[in-house]
Amino acid sequence: MEYINREIENQFENKVLPGKVLVLLGARRVGKSVLINRYLDKQKPGTYLKLNGEDQNDLALLQERTVSNYRKLLVGIDILAIDEAQKIPDIGLKLKLIVDNINNVRVIATGSSMFDLTNTLGEPLVGRKNTLFLYPFSQSEFSNYENIKETKDKLTQRLIYGSYPELEHQPSNEDKEDYLYQIVNDYLLKDILEFEGIRHTQKIYDLLRLIAFQVGNEVSVQELGQQLGIAKGTVDKYLDLLTKVFVLYRLSGFSRNLRKEITKSHKWYFIDNGIRNALIRNFNPVNFRNDIGSLWENYLVYERLKHQNYSRIKSQNYFWRTYDQQEIDWIEERQGAIHAYEIKWTVIKRHKIPVAWSKAYPEASFSVIQPNNYLEWISDR
Repeated sequence: MEYINREIENQFENKVLPGKVLVLLGARRVGKSVLINRYLDKQKPGTYLKLNGEDQNDLALLQERTVSNYRKLLVGIDILAIDEAQKIPDIGLKLKLIVDNINNVRVIATGSSMFDLTNTLGEPLVGRKNTLFLYPFSQSEFSNYENIKETKDKLTQRLIYGSYPELEHQPSNEDKEDYLYQIVNDYLLKDILEFEGIRHTQKIYDLLRLIAFQVGNEVSVQELGQQLGIAKGTVDKYLDLLTKVFVLYRLSGFSRNLRKEITKSHKWYFIDNGIRNALIRNFNPVNFRNDIGSLWENYLVYERLKHQNYSRIKSQNYFWRTYDQQEIDWIEERQGAIHAYEIKWTVIKRHKIPVAWSKAYPEASFSVIQPNNYLEWISDR
């Protein structure tokens, strides 16, 4: 299959600037290196240097944190690109030294974990960095290469296998499954397991499987701890790390007016349906599943997040539920306005707005997102 252009390519090129570090964040295997390589291929040979934080030889080049060392390293170099930058000790201080003392150099740094890269880059590079996020392929990206019929024909496949870039090159469903199992086994927890103090690998996988069966529902951290036989605080720590390596997304409860609104619990979603299905080892077709509602909701939530990010839609996202079980799947607060969305796999013509919601937030808009109208919500189509 031909190369699929990424939504952030224009933003990416515009933010590679002298005296700045462009930080590109995203899960492993979503295409960060491919995006950088395509950008570097457009540059004049010999004017850029690419390093990898997982390569010991490359680490040695940056080890001596002095201006003279970096000036020697970057003679004639306009662009320094560093893959997996979070692996490099004191990377934030080293990049600060480079951009502050070597004129006109442009720096790109990628990372697959926020808990390492943003911590090590954060304070030293205040005012000196821009940050972009890259996800598995979005429907907006697919829409540039397929018509609406093709998109709708491929919907159920994406609900099952997700949208990791490499899947486009896998010839059969069996190959897709093998690839997703490889990601889960070899890459999914790689950054977490290298993080100090993380020992119980199996507990994290068990936690992810429990979350997988509760997609779209509120999750009790205390109950998860009891099921796993670990402390609530440990569950909280694992969940936080899983968000920071781009495996999970946490959605909090919304409240402004009612005492009976639930705000302390959370919902959890996976970055990709294929990862979720690989964890529970279920790639059965949609017609043979009893979790289609969860698949549909997880798919739409993450596609919406991609669309918000790539289209630079500034939004606070929530779910809404009351103690008497009135609920709405997705709430967006944008520019002072509230927008409510109910996500349904089965197409219905009329859907009643929860009474408590309409009374508490009469000014809020309300929409139902279902298979006959979802494309306009997750892409520009």
